[in-house]
Amino acid sequence: MNKRSSKTLATPSASSASSAPSLLTRRAALAGAGAVTLAAVGGSAVAAAADTSGPAGGADPALDASHATRKVADLVVKMFQAKAARDLDGFLSYFSKRRLTYVDPIWGGQWRTWDELYAAIGAIMPGWGPNADAYPIKIIGDSRSAMLLFYDSPELFGHEIRSMAPLDFQGGKVIRQVDYWDGRHFTIQATKDFRLPPEQFPREFGERATGENASPVVRRVATALSEAFVAGNAAAAADLFAFDGSFEDLTLKSRLVGRRAIADFLKRGLRLLPYGPGSSLRHVVGSAQGGGYEWSNPNNPGGVLVNNGAVALELDRHARITALTALWDGALVGDTQLGAMLTATIEH
Repeated sequence: MNKRSSKTLATPSASSASSAPSLLTRRAALAGAGAVTLAAVGGSAVAAAADTSGPAGGADPALDASHATRKVADLVVKMFQAKAARDLDGFLSYFSKRRLTYVDPIWGGQWRTWDELYAAIGAIMPGWGPNADAYPIKIIGDSRSAMLLFYDSPELFGHEIRSMAPLDFQGGKVIRQVDYWDGRHFTIQATKDFRLPPEQFPREFGERATGENASPVVRRVATALSEAFVAGNAAAAADLFAFDGSFEDLTLKSRLVGRRAIADFLKRGLRLLPYGPGSSLRHVVGSAQGGGYEWSNPNNPGGVLVNNGAVALELDRHARITALTALWDGALVGDTQLGAMLTATIEH
């Protein structure tokens, strides 16, 4: 029985990690069928939302679907129920057999067909213990595309993983998913052991073949924000936020509230952030209620070499950002660099 049948958000105890399976080595991950995904496996703007079914109104008490349609909220709840129950066929039934791209951009894994993904997950799911758990935390968007935040317990992959994944759908099935997570949360050494050499990393995550399925509203906001970040224009970026908007960086474990506080932080620290100068927008997902975008940055002028990450955006009816959540791989950044970013969050 799925231990989350009560819909609580209980965090696994520390002792549960002791029964976690050992991590697959990089060599095993490259072996084909033994490879495993490390996770998962606006005025009139509102009128532009993709689904006509309206906002989700409690599809799952544990899931924040305040900026999503009921249709997509129900989909991800059922998908993760199957995953947590170790129902391989049920879980993979939510992915398209006709066209599919699934990428883990933190260690470099990629699956370009349904059969490849089925073989990868099928090789490891039987080893998940009875206490294994996985559940969605937040969904932003609609049934064309959305941004998903979700949790995998240590019993699945050896360490707790909290991910952010842009999703693209076609005919009610996932056709593209990319799982972003923080390697430091997974532990730096474990992430290093898993990560492929740079020359073997995928350079493209299937966004070209998938195309853009996001609402024009969220595309405009994401593009404007990315352009402001790239230009180092803190004022322009902050102006996109609602007066009481929030800015949270999960990798930095920091959160700022209010447009003024966000503007001041960006003035001090935008040049240091991997999604700041030097970055470029990769792909946008979501509806008029929000979603987010992926970015890439092979060479940040601020000195932080982080290749990619994701930003989730929640929007109000005027297409102002009410909440931003960023996630990227902190394992690629030294303690001194992280310290400099965190220092920038301190108000003077």
